[in-house]
Amino acid sequence: MARPEFVYTTYIRTTPERLWQALTDPAFTRRYWGVSFGTDWQLGSTMTWEEGGTVTADPEQVVLEYEPYRRLSYTWHSLTPEWAKAVGLGADAYARVAGEGRSKVTFEIEPLGALTKLTVVHDDFDEGSVLHSLLSQGWPGLLSSLKTLLETGEPLPEPEHAQDG
Repeated sequence: MARPEFVYTTYIRTTPERLWQALTDPAFTRRYWGVSFGTDWQLGSTMTWEEGGTVTADPEQVVLEYEPYRRLSYTWHSLTPEWAKAVGLGADAYARVAGEGRSKVTFEIEPLGALTKLTVVHDDFDEGSVLHSLLSQGWPGLLSSLKTLLETGEPLPEPEHAQDG
């Protein structure tokens, strides 16, 4: 079985500079993602994730690529019981993802006149990854909220549904 990956491309009426700010500035990321990152964004620097009142820190959560307005890549955060509780991930779902290896996400930014093309590649999943399945369901809504925030000034409202658990 091949290692899964998630690839998503969207076109946003914004500048690469504004999109970059939306991907790296905690004031932005909290609005559409509910997450803020603690890092200096230097290559190899560690990152902390604050989500749902829980901070996730791990020396393997690092910035892999940092090319302002063009490309950003980092390892995905550690999956801890505290994180799972904070985001409403049930015990069964957490048990399925807890043993998986660390994945990574890459944001590729390309200016196209009045638009900016954003391609998100989330890969390095284990074969048969449950996390891949969960993230593949979450990324489209998150990226739609990012696009809406940049184009209208307001993110999408939170969807009304129960977490997998």
